[in-house]
Amino acid sequence: MTLAPIVTVHMTAALLATAIGPVALWARLGRQQRPRLHRAFGYGWVTLMIVAALSAIFIHGASNFSLAGFSPLHLFIPFVLYNFIRSFIALSRGEIERHRRHMQGVYIGACLIAGLFTLIPGRYLGDLIWHDWLRLT
Repeated sequence: MTLAPIVTVHMTAALLATAIGPVALWARLGRQQRPRLHRAFGYGWVTLMIVAALSAIFIHGASNFSLAGFSPLHLFIPFVLYNFIRSFIALSRGEIERHRRHMQGVYIGACLIAGLFTLIPGRYLGDLIWHDWLRLT
């Protein structure tokens, strides 16, 4: 099983976003806040998440749970985009706590939860990892 180029783009952006997200999200917490680090990693994280979300539009499957090739995981696309819009509106209004909640929600929902569902055996990437790479079945 080989990866299609769009899947490679999506997976790379998603994995990098999952890796740098905690730095962006939690650089402003605690006693020693690091606004430059937060902003730099934040811009990178948002960019990677938008690439991951938009590339997911072009990834289609033929599972029992898909409609015209779109699975329930595709619902994370509008979730990510909506929450980014709401987050930046909150930020422009000075509502920092609301901005934080939206961004943390995107990280938990789109990076962690969607990432786990992607790795379920029977899904393309799940089969690639469990069967082809790790040879567990």
